[in-house]
Amino acid sequence: MSDTTFARLDVLKTYKLYVGGKFPRSESGRVYEVTDSKGEWLANAPLGTRKDTRDAVLAARAAVKGWAGTTAYNRGQVLYRVAEMLQGRREQFAAEVSLSEGVGPKKAAALVDAAIDRWVWYAGWTDKVAQIAGGANPVAGPYFNLSTPEPTGVVGIVAPQAGYGHSLLGLVSVIAPAIATGNTVVVAAAADAPLPALSLGEVLATSDVPGGVVNIISGRTADIAPTLASHQDVNALDLTGAIAADGPGAAAVLEAAAADTLKRVVRPELDPFAQDWTNAPGTDRLLSFLETKTVWHPMGI
Repeated sequence: MSDTTFARLDVLKTYKLYVGGKFPRSESGRVYEVTDSKGEWLANAPLGTRKDTRDAVLAARAAVKGWAGTTAYNRGQVLYRVAEMLQGRREQFAAEVSLSEGVGPKKAAALVDAAIDRWVWYAGWTDKVAQIAGGANPVAGPYFNLSTPEPTGVVGIVAPQAGYGHSLLGLVSVIAPAIATGNTVVVAAAADAPLPALSLGEVLATSDVPGGVVNIISGRTADIAPTLASHQDVNALDLTGAIAADGPGAAAVLEAAAADTLKRVVRPELDPFAQDWTNAPGTDRLLSFLETKTVWHPMGI
């Protein structure tokens, strides 16, 4: 038997979109190169198209009824399960964040830990947000008047970009509050650092998150975001990463397109550096994509 040893080939990861709980390649069949902060090749990511985005919206719409109808307590359990699964792949995500953001291993690990903690934080809010967003209203008459929050529906999200936000922590900080309150989302991942987002899809698929609740598209933001902004089946739009991706002018165009279909819009910071995702998140994003239903009921005699 020969003692000759052979160097084995690396098994390179094939990154795919995450749509409807599945991992399709882009319908275009095209990919683009993702590089690290030094310009070195990391991987090929799928180049999502308008058709991929429309498919993701269909998947998100199909999941709205089931996810919104899930009890708030159960949604909290599901979000906590995501944190558990992310914790189990901590080293992988730390490596991807380090390469994507150009930060050292210790800081990358801290950012991943913060992302895990953020899932847990929002998991705890699922069955409490109604207490701050709803209530009993005093009225003149023999009636109960109760206001309760309900999810808006499908939310399109332009994720924070690398260099301006954190490719994982910023992403989690915009996805988790939207789905915690019963919405479904279609996310345009950071174009220059999509790998943590695409890997997050694998975590979601192996958690208890139903297919279609979160859909992640990588590619050029200029191709994906306008489709989300103008799509009549998207109810709200989070433009957090829009200015960093394509400039203030592009963000204004997206907001105008959203106005045509009466979408709720979360506007981006004019200075993308102003958003520090390591800060405590607060409840603003939890309340951004909720509608208020008010019910009148006669009092018994």
